[in-house]
Formats: sequence, structure tokens, C-alpha cells
Amino acid sequence: MTEELFREDSYLRECEATVTAAAPGKVILDRTVFYPTGGGQPGDRGVLVLPDGSELTITDTVKDDSGIAHLCDEGAALPTTGTKVIARLDWDRRYLHMRMHTCMHLLCAVVPCGVTGGQIGSEKSRLDFYIGDQTLDKEQITLELNQLIEKDLPLSHRWISDEDLDASPDLVRTMSVQPPRGGGRIRLMEVEGTDLQPCGGTHVAHTGEIGRVAVSKIENKGKKNRRVNVVFV
Repeated sequence: MTEELFREDSYLRECEATVTAAAPGKVILDRTVFYPTGGGQPGDRGVLVLPDGSELTITDTVKDDSGIAHLCDEGAALPTTGTKVIARLDWDRRYLHMRMHTCMHLLCAVVPCGVTGGQIGSEKSRLDFYIGDQTLDKEQITLELNQLIEKDLPLSHRWISDEDLDASPDLVRTMSVQPPRGGGRIRLMEVEGTDLQPCGGTHVAHTGEIGRVAVSKIENKGKKNRRVNVVFV
């Protein structure tokens, strides 16, 4: 399986790696900085720099039975197994996802309701909440989000066991999707004094990196389900 370097350091922009498998449209590496689609966060894009200096464009990244698949054009010439490459991110896009993903953790703190869905984008992100009898005010949520951002709170992560998570079920905010179990450990992301929940995504080191945001709209997605959309401003 592919060593997931981004789990420990989201700021790695490139790494040396070895091709372990290749088939039309995809390349598997022994290690990578590319995040695969999951948890509402899109897969990374970028390039694989080949030994001759040429570049193979990576259009998406997904989980594969063999590891993490770096997707490319099906007609592209592929490196052979054993080839040494440099995996290099489209950093600007990835960093936007890091800022947005961290903002969604702050949104979970501001809206203390169960999460029924979500999607992270480079320009706009959203979470769906089961609000029960509560009401949501977009100006108030915007205010509280920016207050948390301005505090420049540090983020950190640690690993716990499946049993640890089972003993603390309130850590899981998502109502319909549970963190994957069976791998021996689960990653917890913490925004100091504000939010703590399982998450495998990429994040900034301090909330101040997010920049100012606004709730663009709150949509009615059912009798007690509301979609909160957030954008950079």
C-alpha cells in the first residue's frame, strides 16, 4: 500500500517515490503527497516528474485496491514499475482545500448539530446539518467563524484506536458516515479548545491561515436539514 505522507505533514509539496504499478490511466507509487478523494475533500492534482525531466499530468487522485491511484490520461505514456519519480502537487489548489477543510471544522464548532453531508471546494464549501428545532442565522455564523479564524488557533492531530473511538462516540459528528475502522488506528484532528473529531483530510497549522470567510447562503434541504455554504471573501 502507498505510504500516505500527507497524513503527517499537509505542507509537503513534493516527494521522491517509486512506481509500484501502472495501468492505462493510473500510476501507483510506494509513497505520495497526493491526497485521494475522500471525506468530502477532492483528490489532489499535479504532476509526476520522470527521470528524463518530462512530466506526467495527474488529473485526480483516488483510493485503489493497490494503494493510492494517481490518475492520468488513458493514452499517456506511463513509467514502468521501479521507475523513480518526483510527485509534485498543484500546491495552490491543495492549499485552498486545506484552508477550506479547516474552516469546515470551525463551522462544526459554531453549529453544534449533527452533520448529514458535506463537500469541500477551492472556492466554496458546505456542510449539511440536522438542526432539529434550532434556527440558523448566516450573519451570526459568519461573525463567529471569523472570530475563530482571527484567534489564529493551532491545529494538531493524534492517533487513537478503534476501541478508543468506540468508547467516545460523541467525537463523531457525521450522522450517516462513520470513520473507517479496522486499520488499527484513527486520526483525530483538533482545533485547540474548539473542535475535536476524526478526520483524515489536510489542514492548515493555524486558523489564521484560512482568511476571511462568509456564509453565502443557508439552504433548506428538508424539514430539519439545512445546508450552510461558505466562501472566501
